[in-house]
Amino acid sequence: MRAAWVLLPALAALSAYYVYLPLPGAVSDPWKLMLLDATFRAVQQTCHLIHYLRLSHHLIVLNYLICTFDKLKSVSSEDIKITDAVFDGVEVRVFEPPAKGDESLKRSVVYIHGGGWALASARTSLYNNLCRIMAESLNAVVVSVEYRLVPEVCFPEQYHDALRATKHFLQPHVLAEYSVDPSRIAISGDSAGGNLAAAVCQQLSKDEDLAVRPKLQALIYPVLQAFDFNTPSYQQNMNMPVLPRYVMVNYWIDYINGNYELAHELLVNNHTALNVGQALSFRARLNWTSLLPPSFKKNYQPVVQTTGTAAIVEQLPALLDVRAVPLLADDATLARQPRTYVLTCENDVLRDDGAMYARRLERAGVPVTLDHFHDCFHGCMIFTVWPTDFSAGVQTRNSYIKWLDENL
Repeated sequence: MRAAWVLLPALAALSAYYVYLPLPGAVSDPWKLMLLDATFRAVQQTCHLIHYLRLSHHLIVLNYLICTFDKLKSVSSEDIKITDAVFDGVEVRVFEPPAKGDESLKRSVVYIHGGGWALASARTSLYNNLCRIMAESLNAVVVSVEYRLVPEVCFPEQYHDALRATKHFLQPHVLAEYSVDPSRIAISGDSAGGNLAAAVCQQLSKDEDLAVRPKLQALIYPVLQAFDFNTPSYQQNMNMPVLPRYVMVNYWIDYINGNYELAHELLVNNHTALNVGQALSFRARLNWTSLLPPSFKKNYQPVVQTTGTAAIVEQLPALLDVRAVPLLADDATLARQPRTYVLTCENDVLRDDGAMYARRLERAGVPVTLDHFHDCFHGCMIFTVWPTDFSAGVQTRNSYIKWLDENL
């Protein structure tokens, strides 16, 4: 009995030590975020152990656990018709609101989910709930793209899936089947899905044979570049849940089918050093010292290596492929983009990706809304259902839907 009285406080102290993480004072729901992050870390460590033992790939195990936990949640969809379909070989989930008496055509959103190109699904309750609420609030047809994931496939297959599904939907006869107004369509996505949405929009703008083009693009804390892992937001939030810098670098390595041994070289920007000739022509397109406002730059300094490792880009050309890295697109491509919404969070390594893209689009003449949240964190918009319900999630989701409602 005496041993139990010693052991229990020790376990409680150890648990508190594992859960506690210093967070910026402005972060909403800090203790809930610490618990979420601790859960993620524990699950990821278990998955990496399984990977180390060669029982399965850690991302397969992690996605299985996410989907298994997610099935425990029940989300109502009584007023929305939800159907699964296949668009040009790509699975999608379609959310259709009920028809209104005097209405002939509806607006529409093609939505591409996040998850580091490796996790989550259009069918999970987190995204099912988001798309259902979008369909209800906007009275819009929402098409959620179920692209294939790492490690089943790597770049450029996720991009090709998203592009094929979107182009199929944009065909006039398909839009007519779903009673969608061809002049009121948005392409949207969060995180890695924001990356795919931006890349798809850029490609659609170059397709001269396309009869229908999106009216808007809406990008939620998008990941847009792998050129510089030392932007101010990467430096400021390198240990911030739920996306520390090393985790984002590993997602990139998985996506472009690289080797984890390159992680350190990427972290210190050796792949884009001044002696890496392939990177020189892109440097001005991602000069955060001129693209970010002072409130984002703060006192951080650029990390530019004089001598790096050119072989990294030769081995992984996707690091400078605009289909994977939309922020590196040329000005002519950016000038053809539709009206754009970019949502960023202060406590997010990807904050500056979105802010730089918004600034470059603005300079190219594209109408842009940069919606920045000082107390929010990466991924928050999908966390609106118990037990992962955050005020930041509701706040960002409402702002995003409001912008779509006013502009679509």
